Amino acid sequence: MPSDREISVGRLAARSGVAVSALHFYEAKGLIRSRRTAGNQRRFARDVLRRVAFIRVAQRVGIPLKAIKEALSALPDERTPTVEDWTRLSTVWRSELEDRIRQLERLRDGLTECIGCGCLSLDRCALANPGDAAANRGPGSRLMLPPRERSGGPGAAGPAGGAGVL
Repeated sequence: MPSDREISVGRLAARSGVAVSALHFYEAKGLIRSRRTAGNQRRFARDVLRRVAFIRVAQRVGIPLKAIKEALSALPDERTPTVEDWTRLSTVWRSELEDRIRQLERLRDGLTECIGCGCLSLDRCALANPGDAAANRGPGSRLMLPPRERSGGPGAAGPAGGAGVL
């Protein structure tokens, strides 16, 4: 017999506005928990509704699921996040989001120039080689070298800091 404190996955989906498949995914990733009935049906504690809302809001503002899981795992006894938890976490996440916004603005601002040139010119491309930084690292294809062989160190390939883009 179902408890008044528990709801089915279908009811959780209807109340939260999240697809059943997404709830299964959240559960597989350890973001939410359920218990199984004798008939192997999932039952969720009602407070999982708030936990799902927390996950959705964090995702909506661009927080990766890995960071959300870490935040939820840090709560004692896997409890539901409180207003105080959200305030503390959102303060930390805010600075990360501001950094990401600045990176995206730089990419956006350089994108028009890059498309405008039509050739992805390595000496003028604001995305692959901002300020022609590759010219300072010597002759040859500096953007195509694996990170350990680049003389420019970490992040030398451009704004993303990864391996060569072109």
